[in-house]
Amino acid sequence: MSAEDTRFGSGWISGVVSASLGILGFGAVACLHYPELLTTPNLREVYPLGFIRGLIHVALIIAFAFGVLSLILRRNKSLGGIGVTFTLLAALWGGSSVAIDGHVSKSDHIGLDFFILDLFVLALVFVPLERLYPKLGEQQLFRREWLTDLAYFFSSHIMVQVLMLLTLAPAAFFFRWAIDSPWQRAVASQTGWLQFLEMIVVSDFTAYWIHRLFHIVPFLWKFHAIHHSSTSMDWLAGSRLHIIDIVITRALAFAPLYALGFSSQPLAAYLVFVSFHAVFIHANVRFRFGKWKWVVGTPQFHHWHHSADAEGVDKNFAIHLPALDWLFGTMHLPEDRWPAAYGITGNPVPKGFTRQFTYPVR
Repeated sequence: MSAEDTRFGSGWISGVVSASLGILGFGAVACLHYPELLTTPNLREVYPLGFIRGLIHVALIIAFAFGVLSLILRRNKSLGGIGVTFTLLAALWGGSSVAIDGHVSKSDHIGLDFFILDLFVLALVFVPLERLYPKLGEQQLFRREWLTDLAYFFSSHIMVQVLMLLTLAPAAFFFRWAIDSPWQRAVASQTGWLQFLEMIVVSDFTAYWIHRLFHIVPFLWKFHAIHHSSTSMDWLAGSRLHIIDIVITRALAFAPLYALGFSSQPLAAYLVFVSFHAVFIHANVRFRFGKWKWVVGTPQFHHWHHSADAEGVDKNFAIHLPALDWLFGTMHLPEDRWPAAYGITGNPVPKGFTRQFTYPVR
């Protein structure tokens, strides 16, 4: 798209908002119709349903209004047409008032609700941040290969049930004998904030060496190379992960947390923090953190890990704690510089979700 196509007042912004909210709103209405199939049982137990219905209703109104505005302002009617069409389909299907009859039993599920909520919240937070404080200048919202990364985001969310099983199974298999042991009771009896900090240290130490192995072992690198194949960095780029990479990393990183027996509330807080932090360090934002950038992982720190420049290759393996890279000799964090280019020299990884999925075994 040219700069003229996306300028303020051209109907592009309203069209993007309309199309996005219209599609997500339609998906949310589908979740109300088929909760056993499309929604996640653990999330269903904590949903404030009245608030969720109100959110769907407001989203559909905004989608329709912005869609009409885009149709009026924009010569190309595609975005506005998509938004208005999906909004009307959602409204005709019952909208936010779809009744849910009785108790919804636990069942095999797709997890569409998790995808919709996570995408909505992350986009609501990071899209404005990247527009207001961009590091890479005029990088477009829908930059090259954004659909590939959206496909990875979608696949990792709708497969949440399978991923949870594969992630938890190794820990449960090897450490089931340790359940309710004296040291687990001691760990769980600690103050919540202390458990939270301990989980960050334990998990990042484990993740550092797993991550480093993915760079050293040729077979593992084939899977991890997909994550490094992105030549653009933003909040969605971090989703580009092969399922084998996800399963191995999460399973091994979660095992010590399971074995040590951290209590559920600090663990939930840790998982929320990890989810947002993983997105943040890939984001296209130019924030400066002063001396704190040596304490906690920042976008500048992790962008150097994705650098195509020789000085940044195989550096900064930690996710949360740069001190681990300093300790093991893999730290690279120039004072005020960012990488000039991202990706892998020679671009060996093919384009597109399907070709990348089969790339490591071809």
